[in-house]
Amino acid sequence: MRYLVVLALVVLAGAGIPVQVAANKRLEKAVQSPALTVALAFAIGAAAMALLAATGWLGRGRLSGVTAAPWWAWIGGLLSACAVIASILALPQAGMAAVVAATVFGQLVASVILDHFGWMDVPLIRLNWWRVCGAVLLFAGMLMIQHTPEAR
Repeated sequence: MRYLVVLALVVLAGAGIPVQVAANKRLEKAVQSPALTVALAFAIGAAAMALLAATGWLGRGRLSGVTAAPWWAWIGGLLSACAVIASILALPQAGMAAVVAATVFGQLVASVILDHFGWMDVPLIRLNWWRVCGAVLLFAGMLMIQHTPEAR
């Protein structure tokens, strides 16, 4: 049951991504810079997370532990910034559905690779035909969304 609740929370968070992309694009139109847009969005997010950490609701953590993190643990923010800028730049040409579909496909490909090799401390889950078929179907769906006549 806990697994389903956590999965539902992830689905809800994922549903916020198109809203985030649209909001970021509108902010970019106002400030006229995708980089400044991402900096502002991340500053707001960082402030919100600092307040959440201060409440202790999800644990306060300890900053002294940052030195124990491997080098690759620090690239998450950079990758997030690149993903947000890419979505801001792609939205006007591709449309929301295509941007989200391409994002999810990229996430899936990277995920099955990380799972298969167990890289970055993720649980080892070997690639199999079900996973390959799922990725192919998602890729086909992404292409279908991008090539509908109404989308252009």
